[in-house]
Amino acid sequence: MPYSSEHKEKTKTKIVEVARVLFNKHGFHEVTIDMIMAEAGLTRGGFYNHFPNKEALYSAAVASFLNGRGAQWRREAGINESNLDLTAVAQMVQSYLSADHLGDLEGQCPMVALPSDIARASPSVKQSFQELLEAMVWLLETGLKEREGASRQKALSLAALCVGGMTLARTLPDSSLAEEVRSAAFQTATSMVVSHST
Repeated sequence: MPYSSEHKEKTKTKIVEVARVLFNKHGFHEVTIDMIMAEAGLTRGGFYNHFPNKEALYSAAVASFLNGRGAQWRREAGINESNLDLTAVAQMVQSYLSADHLGDLEGQCPMVALPSDIARASPSVKQSFQELLEAMVWLLETGLKEREGASRQKALSLAALCVGGMTLARTLPDSSLAEEVRSAAFQTATSMVVSHST
C-alpha cells in the first residue's frame, strides 16, 4: 500500500531536521546518508524517494532553519514578526548573540555552524544560505525603519556582527576568549541598535 502524500511530507521533514542537526554537529563531509537515515529511523533506500543526493538534502536543511528551528528561536526570543520595531531588533541581537545560542550546537543557525562548508558547496546550497541571510537582514532592516536613517546598511552591519561574532566565538577552544568575543559582539551590536533609536 503506497504512503499518503502527508506521510511522505512528514518523513521528508523528519529527514531534513535530522540532517540539519547532524550537519551542525559534524559538518557536511563527516555526515553520511546512512548516518542521517539511521538517526531518522529509516532505511537508506528511502532517502532517494525524497532527495536525489546529499547535496540537495544539505540545501534543504539550510533552508529549513528559517521556518523551523529559526522560527522557534524567534518565538522564544519574544519577536513578533508582524510588529518589527527597535525592540524586536534588540531582542534579535540579544538572542542571537546569547551564550545559550553559542552553546546550542544542534540548534545553532547554519550561518554560524556551517560557513566554511557552505563556501565550498554547490550553488543551490549557497543560495539557501544567502536566502537565510537575506531573511535576517530583512527582519533587522524592517525593525530599524521605525527611525529614519541608513537602515539597510545598519541591518547588514548588524547581521555581519552577529554572525561573524558567533562564528568566531564558536571556533575558539578557549571558552573564556570565546565568551569575550561573543560579549564584545553583543555589546557593539546593542550599542548600534541604541544609537539608531536616538
